[in-house]
Amino acid sequence: MFLDIFALIVMLVLLGVGIGLVVYVGPLPGNIAKERGHPQADAIRVLGWIGVITFGTSWLVALVWAYLRPIGKAGEEQQLAARIATLEEQVQKLTAGGSDS
Repeated sequence: MFLDIFALIVMLVLLGVGIGLVVYVGPLPGNIAKERGHPQADAIRVLGWIGVITFGTSWLVALVWAYLRPIGKAGEEQQLAARIATLEEQVQKLTAGGSDS
């Protein structure tokens, strides 16, 4: 009788530790990505949870992805901002010139 109760308590403690581990490990890649300012932090968080739920390697992929930065992101943003400014100037010139005639 005592051993049955003891075994039940041990099983419940192990179940609690397992659930706690899943809750801690699941969002870990997403939290790391968010702290590092990764632009795809939400996708990394989802992939981390999918990896924990399916017991797959996608959790490790999410962890590696959290530490990687997209290549060429800063240069592309500056070029895009310059291109938008140029296009806005052209639109203003066209609308100003079109209203005169």
